[in-house]
Amino acid sequence: MNPHSTDRRTLLKAGLAAPIAIQASSAAAVSGDMAMFEPERLFADLKSYAEAGNKQSGGAGDRWTADWAAKRLAAAGFAVERQGFDVPWFEATLSELALEDLKVPLVAQPLAVETGEAGLDAPLRLAETFERLDGAIAIVRLPYRRWSSLTDRAAREPLADALARGASAVILVTTGPTGEALLLNTPADRPASDMPLALLAPRLATPVIEAARHSRPARLTLLGRNGTRKAENIIGRRVRAGRPWLVVSTPRSGWTDCAGERGPGIAIWLALADWMPRVFAQHSLLFVCNSGHEYENLGASHIVKDIGPPPSETAFWLHLGANAAARDYQEMPGRLLPLPSADPYRFLMTSPELVERARQIFDGQPGIEMAYPSSEGAAGELSEVIKAGYTRHAGIFGAHRHHHAATDILSTVVPEPLAATARGFCDLLSAIVPNPR
Repeated sequence: MNPHSTDRRTLLKAGLAAPIAIQASSAAAVSGDMAMFEPERLFADLKSYAEAGNKQSGGAGDRWTADWAAKRLAAAGFAVERQGFDVPWFEATLSELALEDLKVPLVAQPLAVETGEAGLDAPLRLAETFERLDGAIAIVRLPYRRWSSLTDRAAREPLADALARGASAVILVTTGPTGEALLLNTPADRPASDMPLALLAPRLATPVIEAARHSRPARLTLLGRNGTRKAENIIGRRVRAGRPWLVVSTPRSGWTDCAGERGPGIAIWLALADWMPRVFAQHSLLFVCNSGHEYENLGASHIVKDIGPPPSETAFWLHLGANAAARDYQEMPGRLLPLPSADPYRFLMTSPELVERARQIFDGQPGIEMAYPSSEGAAGELSEVIKAGYTRHAGIFGAHRHHHAATDILSTVVPEPLAATARGFCDLLSAIVPNPR
């Protein structure tokens, strides 16, 4: 399969999304009020993003979203350019574990090492036994968490330990709220394992774990297509000569449809792109929407290195990361019950001098009512901004319950918390950015 091919589902989704995108763009571009921060407008943009389908870097959904973001920036008066870079890709054609007559579906963890057509025949073994695992398919049960990255010590170390004890392959059980397999962010330059590595949904794990307790034989088959393809960062500038820069960044890529993970950040970013040019007329503006996030902030690293203005000329950098405003859920045995409020597992980090003001503005908003100084430790792409020397900054990031799961679809967001979060950032910018008229 061509890595740039578009499946029928994604084409249909993108086609349905296009009229919404054009309508929202036109209305926001001519609006002189705050209509872009209304719940319905923000949710319409989020719906367009969600309906574009899978957002893996350089894939069909990511490319559609890049084009859409570029058109929206142009409509808001920005000069738009694209920054291309290479990303790896892997598309599984078969990923399963056979236990006699039972076939258990697995999820291939990019960058995957294949087993070959014949598969790998080996006994299953639980990695937590601490015995040698020579020649076995090791089952590593990760602790309960909203998993995000293979570089997380709690995932990285048990994987490395199983391989060091001789495992011929590893299956990670990504224990989390949804019961689904959770794809994990990984460096772009090398596989995390030199042996086949797959993910197993906790809801499907019981027979596999039981078989591993007794070292029963199994066959792991992991096949797919892979290669390198182009991804793009979308960059919009409104330059006012000699004026300090305001930067707003958000990633758009990820392993799944990413409706709750990325969608709120995208919707707020678009609203700010419509609003900020007329409000901050004494500043130059830089808006960036990057790909490559799931490869450990690959796109963001290119932005900070090659696109960002000098820190000394930058008045403020706002980063809109994961779970900016996804919905909350009650966790019940075997299911999640949706709530109308925002998931509080989100963090607002600011440069130290802005913490108190941010706490006042976001008072009452779950999770982000308690802003923290970034000096205590930031995560994700905000850390790239801070490392580059941008001293005045704020960023939001987190992980909702469907984070990195195939179930991260439109239903993981509701309009009102999204609008409240967007208005909070509007108020934060108004309060902390000097703007003499």
